[in-house]
Amino acid sequence: MKRRYSISNDWGQYFHWQLIAIWMCSFAMSFVALAKDSAEYLLSQQQEAQIYKAKLTAVMAWHGSSPWINAVTSGAKKEFQRLGIELLAVTEAHYDPAKQISDLETLAVLQPDIVLSLSIDGLSSKPSYLRLSKAGTQLVLLSNPIIGFSHGEDYAGLVGVNIKGMGQAAAKLVAQAVAARGEVGMIFHDADYYITNQRDDAFVQALKQYSEIQLSVKKGFVKKSQTAQLTAAMIIQNPSIKAIYVSWDAAAEGVIEALRIANRKDIKVITHDLGTNNLIDMALHGNMYGTVSDRPFEIGTLMARIGAGAAIGDTTPKYTQVSYNLVTHQNIEASWQLAFQTPLPAILQTALKQSILASPLSDRGDDAQ
Repeated sequence: MKRRYSISNDWGQYFHWQLIAIWMCSFAMSFVALAKDSAEYLLSQQQEAQIYKAKLTAVMAWHGSSPWINAVTSGAKKEFQRLGIELLAVTEAHYDPAKQISDLETLAVLQPDIVLSLSIDGLSSKPSYLRLSKAGTQLVLLSNPIIGFSHGEDYAGLVGVNIKGMGQAAAKLVAQAVAARGEVGMIFHDADYYITNQRDDAFVQALKQYSEIQLSVKKGFVKKSQTAQLTAAMIIQNPSIKAIYVSWDAAAEGVIEALRIANRKDIKVITHDLGTNNLIDMALHGNMYGTVSDRPFEIGTLMARIGAGAAIGDTTPKYTQVSYNLVTHQNIEASWQLAFQTPLPAILQTALKQSILASPLSDRGDDAQ
């Protein structure tokens, strides 16, 4: 797939497009160099007692705000509270690297024992992170490594998700949706961005194992607003496709819209992440067949725990990988709870109840848990 050197600001959960070319090539190698994953990091009762007694403090310096990062924050807050760690401040940089540097410099004045952060631009923010770590603050990074940082010296650990596994899981959902036979389409993220590129490519490779499924058409997008038009063109040119894979949830909303307008209820959609609008469609047995969700609340919990362990001198893992789950109509509520550790929104609860009342004997599809 051809990649463009740009990214849309519409994709607000991720980074500013101007930074992608800077860190893309360097970080790709860093991800490869990291261990695939480590075991769950746990603290003993003695360690927890030591942490509580130490009266530690913590801050968070995020790249931006979104429901996903809010869940990370909630997970970290709960773990900090459990361990008796005082949370001094939480900042978000609006995807602006200069703002994040300013945030880090401000937070350094608080002399925290722990800082949790996702670096927008590891090159420009590196000196600010180093200033914190050299002063004794334990840095725990989310998703993006910083080139040249030494584990155990400059940072305590990196927490991420199984990007390749999520792409493979999406291929499994497509196979379930089409009974492992027929033509399918793909609307991929046509920008140089490591996470989506690797996830999309893993999907393509995994789909090859299904000999009777043909990936007959692929169309790329940069702005999520493009996906409705791309879908409309795709189904006109390829009317026999049975399913469409889309890179992430917000971009899939346009796909669902175009399929509704075209009255193509037969075409199923598979994507990543949990969004209320598409989950409502899934609950009501619409076009959205399934999605692959990571676990942001768990990520925050793990980051906080790693920071606490490092603050009392424990050896913490270089890279810890949080799992994911496959979501279909059957396990929407359980998957939401896994991801966000909050009750299912009332509107989704209503949609699920309506679905049960409307078709109590209908086929719900395979359980994807």
